[in-house]
Amino acid sequence: MIRGTESERLARRSRVLLRWMQALLFIVGTLAIGYVAIVLLDARLSQQTANSDLDAQIVADDASHETQNEASPVRGPAKEGDVLGRIEIPRLGLMVAILEGTTSRTLRRGVGHIGGTALPGVAGNIGVAGHRDTYFRSLKDIHASDEILVQTEAGLSHYQVDWVRIVDPEDTGVLASSNDSALTLVTCYPFYYVGPAPKRFIVHARKV
Repeated sequence: MIRGTESERLARRSRVLLRWMQALLFIVGTLAIGYVAIVLLDARLSQQTANSDLDAQIVADDASHETQNEASPVRGPAKEGDVLGRIEIPRLGLMVAILEGTTSRTLRRGVGHIGGTALPGVAGNIGVAGHRDTYFRSLKDIHASDEILVQTEAGLSHYQVDWVRIVDPEDTGVLASSNDSALTLVTCYPFYYVGPAPKRFIVHARKV
């Protein structure tokens, strides 16, 4: 009788513990889904805002030239998260705003201009980084000769992919300054690697 009672108590405790674990897992899962939803919504709204800001800059720049026949006033240095332009790869269906900087917050909201490289719309080697599991996921299907468009308030630039490489993270030579107008896209590799990826996937294009 005593053994039976002890067994029943253990069984009840096990059932209570199981219910608590189920409730905890449900709460954790709900919070995780909610966090992902918030991040995705923030990224989408940020892209809409960035594209609207860029379009407004283009209109304002055109109006300035038409009414004053003068160059646009010189802007101050770009701050982290500022909208610099928009990149589009028509064959891949990729279109995303280029923001200044490469902090985690910036790269959640768009692709980021790499500090120390030429600014979009300026001659030189423009470096742009993006996450392999979001905006730059489609780069896995890019081909040589693919067209890349970069829109800034100064105008639309056309680039053509001339090579793709996989390099070590320490290989920063791909971002070296250049007298030629070039565009270098950087993301992590392999694309489906779990955790911090060990390599970098580089797409290099020249202005045409």
